[in-house]
Amino acid sequence: MSASYSPADIMAVAMARLIRDGEVVFVGVNSPLPLAAATLARRHNAPNCTFISVGGGINPTVDKIMAATSTADLGRGSASIFDNQEIYGLNGRGGFDLTFLGMAQVDAKGRVNSSFVGERDKPKVRFPGGGGGPAILPMSKRAVLWRAGHSPKIFVEEVRFTTSAGNVDRIVTPLCIFRKEDGRLVLESIHPGVTRAELAEKTGFRIPNLESAPVTPEPTAAELSIIREIDPDNVRRVEFGLQ
Repeated sequence: MSASYSPADIMAVAMARLIRDGEVVFVGVNSPLPLAAATLARRHNAPNCTFISVGGGINPTVDKIMAATSTADLGRGSASIFDNQEIYGLNGRGGFDLTFLGMAQVDAKGRVNSSFVGERDKPKVRFPGGGGGPAILPMSKRAVLWRAGHSPKIFVEEVRFTTSAGNVDRIVTPLCIFRKEDGRLVLESIHPGVTRAELAEKTGFRIPNLESAPVTPEPTAAELSIIREIDPDNVRRVEFGLQ
């Protein structure tokens, strides 16, 4: 990774680039990286997208992002405020063009496990749970998953328990971007400075197009300038300390 930008920077930029102008974009709980991405997109590549926060704010004025993405701060400057029931109603009617969702584990078919590892009655590891993911993932037109870590324990051949599954479009990590194609994950691009051997070693399933996939375009000076303006406290990096 270049000294001029961090893994958090390239993840936020990569997620922002996946937002299409005019889309309705939903960002859930504890999502500083997608919050940075949505804010960047509204200021740069997708100025006409509509950003809905889990706190209910519609196109809030975000001067500086925060780690908590469900606070009242994300109601400031909003065109309207939705309550939780209205948000899930909009989701159920297919109103979200793109949703960002976190995950604990994902398998080669894009199925998400955010529940546990091991036996159901005596799990070795208990994750936070699916939250709204089981309802949102199959109903959102596109879903982008992200995780600020990349290892064979996160990217597995087959999850033992499926918390949620559905319209996974892309997965963004510090090493690469996956996309779902014909029911399995393939490599969209590998981030600059990451070797293909490293990516293979840290992924628990075979990547069929490992050698042919392109390199992710580096963040531009304009993208990095906006990211640093909206996140002077480096909140976007907080998730990396949790791995």
